[in-house]
Formats: sequence, structure tokens, C-alpha cells
Amino acid sequence: MNNILVAGGKGQLGSELRDLAPNHPNYNFFFTDRSQLDITNHVVVDAFVSENKIDTIINCTAYTAVDKAETEPELADAINHLAVANIAQIAKDKNIKLIHISTDYVFDGTNHKPYVETDVPNPQSVYGQTKLDGELALQKINPINSIIIRTSWVYSKYGNNFVKTMLRLAETKDEISVVEDQIGCPTNAADLAKSILSVLPQINNKSVEIFHYSNEGQCSWHDFAVAIYEIKGMSIKVNAIESSQYPTPAKRPTYSLLNKMKIKDHYSLEIPPWRDTLKKVLKLNLFKK
Repeated sequence: MNNILVAGGKGQLGSELRDLAPNHPNYNFFFTDRSQLDITNHVVVDAFVSENKIDTIINCTAYTAVDKAETEPELADAINHLAVANIAQIAKDKNIKLIHISTDYVFDGTNHKPYVETDVPNPQSVYGQTKLDGELALQKINPINSIIIRTSWVYSKYGNNFVKTMLRLAETKDEISVVEDQIGCPTNAADLAKSILSVLPQINNKSVEIFHYSNEGQCSWHDFAVAIYEIKGMSIKVNAIESSQYPTPAKRPTYSLLNKMKIKDHYSLEIPPWRDTLKKVLKLNLFKK
């Protein structure tokens, strides 16, 4: 029996992992959030891991309020950086596997081709910097059998996300504006969760490895919104605007497409196109208010 701690168990990815748990009888999952397990507290986490004989930690916990992080840098750093260092040290001390989820926001968005894992990060926001600091801390501590998965534009039937926002706006508006000059790719949290559980038994590395994961394809946020309404059969006019017309406290990368060849080749993964998955989940009416 593999005892797995899922930190951030009530978030989008953690919730999708919870849905998959019954399909994996050889895994015994412990789903926690920060109110149940303070991952910034070394003593508390160390005791939890020991008492429950944890073999693997999947760290889905993150401070993801990108704009709010600009005014709460200490809190963002505690969750995205210091907590990762804490978990990494425990993983090293106890010789257990660690999967840590990071973000495309570690890049500055100036690339003109999909980012590979060896491209030099250059975050443009507090959120991006704290996530990078977490990656660096993990790499410095360097527990064996640990991997970092950078992902992008995550959505699911759980939590708050772009798809839910677009569906909510459609209830009261017949016209909206969405930026068209930020390019990336949506990631369905359920697809990522399935891939994580596929990757887990194959992890066998002596130093921290970084991988990129999103659904296949590319789009702008405008394209994403248009696809949502087309699939749902909603007559909503979506105006394309530039980022300069919708200023935000935190700067977003204008291009953050991730190259997935490494994770696909290393773990023999098949990743579905973003539009196919979006169509599947929207047709099932899985999204709730």
C-alpha cells in the first residue's frame, strides 16, 4: 500500500485526485488543506508524515491569487516558497517521493516558441517569483525521486477558474471583452491528475527533475472564451482586446506555451488536445456555480 499525502487536497487538482482515488485501491490517500495541515510548520508536517507512514507527497498547495500576491508577498512566499522547502526537507529526510506543482508564470513570456524545461526563468510577478523560489529551494535540498511539474491555465469543475468565470458572466451579459495577446494553453485539472497518477509509479531519479504539462495545442484567452461559448451554444459576443486595455496589478507573460515532449517521452504519456477535453467536460455539464 502506497500512502499518499495530497497537500492542497481541496483545490482544483487535489479535488480531481480525490475523484480518482477509488480507482486506485493500492493507494491510500490523505487529502489535507492548510486548515488541517500547516505545511509551513516543519514539526507538524514531519509528525503527520511519520504517523501516517507517508510514502509520497503530492504538493498541490499554492497561493494562486496572482494580483493579490502583489500586496501580500510575505504570505505568497510562505506558501509558494518556504512551505516547499519544508516539504522538500522532510521528503529528503524520510526518503519519500515528492511531486510538486509549479507554473508557467516562472517565465517572462518573451519566447516565440514553447518553453522547454531548461529555458531560463524570469518571473514578472510576485506570484511567479515565489513559485520559482519554491522550485529553487526544492532543487537545492534535492531529495531523490522528486519532480516538479509546471503547468498552465488550470481549470476544472472545482474551485474558481476561467471557465467558471466565463459561464457566470454569460448569465448576465451578452457581450464581454477578453485579452487576445496572451498565448498559452489551458490545462484540465482532471487530465493532469490522471497523468500524475500514471507518472507516480515510474518516478526513479537521483536529483530533482522538471517537467512541463498542459493540454495539447495553443490559444489566447480570447480563443478560450470563444470556444467555451461555442461549445455551450451561447450567443455571447466576445470582443478581443489587448492586455494594455485591461491593466492588472501583476504582469502576466504574453507567451507561456509549454513544451511537453520531455514528460510525454519520459513517462509515455498521451495528452489530449485542450479543445477536446473542454468539449467533453462542458457537454457533461460538470460545471456548477
